[in-house]
Amino acid sequence: MNNHRIKTAVLSLFLTSLVACGNQQLQLEDKKIETTLSIPVAGNSWIDNNIELSDKLIDKSGVTHWFAEQGSLSTYFYTSKTGELAVSLQTFVKDKPATIEVSIAGQSKIVTVKNNQPMSVPVGTFNLDELGYQKLTITGLEQAETLLPAISEIKIGGEVALGKVSYVKDDFYWGRRGPSVHLQYSLPSQTMNYPWFYSEIEVPKGADVIGSYYMANGFDGGYFGIQVNSDSERRVLFSIWSPFSTDDPSLIPPEYRIQTLKHGKNVHVGKFGNEGSGGQSYMRYDWKADTRYGFLTHIRPVEGTESTDFTAYFYDPMVEKWQLIASFRRPKTSIYHQGTYSFLENFIPGAGQFERRAIYTNQWAKPERGEWQEVTQAKFTYDATAKKNARFDYQGGTTEKGFYLKNTGFFSAPTPYGSEFERSPTDIPKIDLKSLP
Repeated sequence: MNNHRIKTAVLSLFLTSLVACGNQQLQLEDKKIETTLSIPVAGNSWIDNNIELSDKLIDKSGVTHWFAEQGSLSTYFYTSKTGELAVSLQTFVKDKPATIEVSIAGQSKIVTVKNNQPMSVPVGTFNLDELGYQKLTITGLEQAETLLPAISEIKIGGEVALGKVSYVKDDFYWGRRGPSVHLQYSLPSQTMNYPWFYSEIEVPKGADVIGSYYMANGFDGGYFGIQVNSDSERRVLFSIWSPFSTDDPSLIPPEYRIQTLKHGKNVHVGKFGNEGSGGQSYMRYDWKADTRYGFLTHIRPVEGTESTDFTAYFYDPMVEKWQLIASFRRPKTSIYHQGTYSFLENFIPGAGQFERRAIYTNQWAKPERGEWQEVTQAKFTYDATAKKNARFDYQGGTTEKGFYLKNTGFFSAPTPYGSEFERSPTDIPKIDLKSLP
């Protein structure tokens, strides 16, 4: 009897353990399913090295109409865990079956997509042994006339998906442009007025990519710097925001409009919108990489009025003279230089796959009376895209030449927000202010 009770108890314990193990296995399976992530092609993918096709072929639905000869599709995401990575694609073919190659971390799988309705198509398992940005590339293996599969999402699971995985989940336009990065400067004295601010920028060769705006002199009310607009066009750009908040310049009341006082030779002056509105001036100018350019701004309230004049000058060492860009009058404003900063941004979504970089140096401020005063300290900040962890390819710091900013291109060494830098002192600028145009 006692033996029977003992056997019954042992059997009961065994069954209880079995059920517990079964429940635990089910929970683990559920957990694995829950950690499967869907990465939208729309906000995280580009046609390799092709800005125009990246913006033409990729929309909010993903990539929907592309051919093998147009290039490979690359999708980027940031991982905090190594190990097994399971990949599938949300995809379908509009025409006949098409074969693609999916590659990541030096490993490849070949998949033929046959379904003509959207569904999840398994690709296979890969092994990741490095943290940070991952590049998953899809290459068409079909002849030129065969339409490749439409792909809306890259789905990932496995050990890697159990860690933190970051990618652009929304605001695809801004996510594809990538994070903007800034250097915030503190003027030498909080009690002095500074009508003059001077700085220099040098863009290393290869970092002068299309869609870049290297902004040198930023301040409350506007900004001034250089751009790469296309393969054949570069600009020096100076803009002032209207104090009236709108993205449509036609809605600005007359008393809030920016007034053009003067502008330099070959400088276009007009209006801008979409990111606030105001007065814009630019000069098409073939500035060069590995060359240091000077930027000088003058900001001063107009006596007896509630307005302020903003003027920008550009210096090319090859020309060896200051060139007037423009002078604007901003109503409802009475300020000198304040909120001084520099930034680096990409303004073309299709160019968000390329890394850009610049050296920002030799910053000086001149008070109303007295000599130039050097600005050698800066604080690193970034925009909303970086703040919400949509992208991590942002960086700032110092080199032997001065401060630097770097962004986009999916490198994996972000600089913490609020990092403070100090550059080495330089020589005082030799500028004859009385001879400026």
